[in-house]
Amino acid sequence: MTPIDQLIQTLFDYFKDHAVKLTTGLILMTVGWYLGNRRASTDWKKQEFLDRLNLSLNTIDDGTLKIRTLGEKRCEDVFLNSAAAETVKKVARKTTAADPILPIPVDENWYYLNAVLNTLSEQFAEGFLKQDMCGKVTSATYLIVLTCEAEGEMKTRKIRVMVIQKSLLINLPPEMPKLQSPRHVTRWATLQFLAAEYGRNPARFKEVELAVS
Repeated sequence: MTPIDQLIQTLFDYFKDHAVKLTTGLILMTVGWYLGNRRASTDWKKQEFLDRLNLSLNTIDDGTLKIRTLGEKRCEDVFLNSAAAETVKKVARKTTAADPILPIPVDENWYYLNAVLNTLSEQFAEGFLKQDMCGKVTSATYLIVLTCEAEGEMKTRKIRVMVIQKSLLINLPPEMPKLQSPRHVTRWATLQFLAAEYGRNPARFKEVELAVS
């Protein structure tokens, strides 16, 4: 028997002895691929992307509500631990139009918000360093909170970290400001809820100082 024949025989014997395991593995891989693609297709149709974490800056400038994206990352890149990322995605599906804040237990909320804080701090590291060197910077205290707006006019559903100056949230104007888009009426309702909720349950929020040069 030639070396090639021996190799073919060895491979044949291996596949013969492990046929069940190999077939099972192939079936599971195919099912996983099918379900993953089906879920991705469903999410696209619904415009639901709960594996993404959007950092959303909210401000009122010259009487107009402005919403700006500070960044967007995969949940796994922010929370690092895969179990924590999965928890965030799971509880995001439990938010309601009445309460868009992720229902994370208060005693665990700090860990999730601290991960977000680290991400924000990284983005504004230059401002912090210049401040430490006694350089001229502008800084302000912001509040952050994990949300997932469940209904309304927002175009896509994502997990959003609401970033808003503390002074603005606690002094939110009673009248709705001008909107840059009709869809932003949902965000205004969210901000109104956040203002009231901060007064009732400040532990659901975290303060962060951001500095820019």
